[in-house]
Amino acid sequence: MASNSSFDVTTGVDMMEVNNAVDQAQKEISQRYDFKGVTAGIELNEKEKTITLTAPDEYKMTAVWEVLQGKMVKRKVPLQNLERGKIESAALSSVRQVVTLTDGLSSDKCREIVRYMKDAKLKKVQSSIQGDTVRVSSASKDDLQDVIVFLRGHDFGVELSFGNFRSN
Repeated sequence: MASNSSFDVTTGVDMMEVNNAVDQAQKEISQRYDFKGVTAGIELNEKEKTITLTAPDEYKMTAVWEVLQGKMVKRKVPLQNLERGKIESAALSSVRQVVTLTDGLSSDKCREIVRYMKDAKLKKVQSSIQGDTVRVSSASKDDLQDVIVFLRGHDFGVELSFGNFRSN
């Protein structure tokens, strides 16, 4: 009997790297000349997986976002997993924006990935949704590698990661 091999498709961010990027961005904002005397900040809430950006106006908000984005790229945090909210008015005529960190695939994304694989009619490959991951299994490891290449070639709106490789 042929053994089945499998892997999991998921998404997420390394919270330690996010924390480091936020710290570096806060330090840069406190030292930049164009932010002198201005109340601008970045606050990370690890439990809710959100980052709150504050600035006196939308122009400064864009600058804060660009600083944070640059630090995230340097720390290899996938920008696709940062979902920007609407810019809202806050106290003292300032603005606030909440950035949500995507950690784990939503059920809609899982269904989209499974549907995409079924529409491609990949032979001898089974996929199943398990919580916030998609498990892909096949008797052939080569088929699994082809699936990884196939999924990387499509934009699902989040950075996909492949892990938990198993051979039974």
